[in-house]
Amino acid sequence: MKKIFSGIGDYIMNTDKLLWIFSISATVYGALLLWSVERAGGSYVKTQLLASIIGYTVAVIISMIDYEYIARYWWILAILSMLLFASVFLFGMTVTGTDDTAWIRLPGGLTFQPSELVKVFFIVTFAKHLDYLKKTERLMTFGAVVTLLGHALVPIAIIHVQGDDGSALIFFFIALIMMFTAGVQARYFIILLCGVAVGVPVLWNVIMNDEHRNRIMALMDLDGNALTDYGYQQYQSKVSIASGGATGYGLGEGYRTGLGYVPEHENDFIFSVAGEDLGFLGCLLVLLILFTIIVLIFRNAVKSRDELGAYICYGVLAMLASQTLINIGMVIGLLPVIGITLPFFSQGGTSAMCICFSIGLVQSVRMHNKNVDSVKVSYTRNERIKI
Repeated sequence: MKKIFSGIGDYIMNTDKLLWIFSISATVYGALLLWSVERAGGSYVKTQLLASIIGYTVAVIISMIDYEYIARYWWILAILSMLLFASVFLFGMTVTGTDDTAWIRLPGGLTFQPSELVKVFFIVTFAKHLDYLKKTERLMTFGAVVTLLGHALVPIAIIHVQGDDGSALIFFFIALIMMFTAGVQARYFIILLCGVAVGVPVLWNVIMNDEHRNRIMALMDLDGNALTDYGYQQYQSKVSIASGGATGYGLGEGYRTGLGYVPEHENDFIFSVAGEDLGFLGCLLVLLILFTIIVLIFRNAVKSRDELGAYICYGVLAMLASQTLINIGMVIGLLPVIGITLPFFSQGGTSAMCICFSIGLVQSVRMHNKNVDSVKVSYTRNERIKI
């Protein structure tokens, strides 16, 4: 028994305790907001907590495995990613409240969104790709940048075909931020930016459909038409947040939440529930928790023993930061609605589990950095004794 408690103690000491604390706090806070949403019908809390428990359990297991060992089998993760994508084309379905075929049905009436798990796999495979190019001193070459863009465009294109452009955008930002932090030269980002600017007409007229264009136009539609169509969800969301004032009506007391005024308030628009029930302070607490998690991940990236560990951390940071910024922008009407969930808070078992998995990757970097540091210290001492 002493060995068990000693092992648990050693594990806790070697991990980023604050990251665990704030991640679990975000999960609990999200569950409380979902409990408030259940007044309008539906059952979300049990599924969310079960998925989170499974996610954190797997995260602990991931954290105990050296991230270098995980990255060594990047090709297995790549194959699994393609199989997951293929499963959507073979067995894909559209769930209520969405307009894309990005889910597959599991036994027991459960649904699973493969792209969420592929995000975690992509972070590892892209980090390995960057690490390989850095070690072979080819990261600064044009050909290397082309291979990185090709690596990123594969999942982006597949997910776009499935209709989940929100997830495709997150993959884009993950790749972009990981390339930037790896030291890819600025001229390539400028070229990419110019290419995007030139391609806007093609994007607007060819790639986007009428619904995409209407969602963007709804942000500028001030004549009232948007209030009953594409802008309705955002309008109701802003009203709910504004009605909460500084401190809100109290958890589980917001009448708009109870009556379900905001469509999909348990999912993409969970931030509006925090605004109505807990007011400005409740919204501020959501942002503070997520910001702290991102800062802690950044700290682990900076302290990583090597580039591979840093790239993995930056990938997780990019995923959480981009989802947070886009989701909040959607909810308060600054960005069009594109189906991006708020990490840790939005309802969704697949998303909850996979975010936990990504936290496990960061903890793996933290844990095995500590182990290596201790080895370096003992090695240095032995060398001094020999001298």
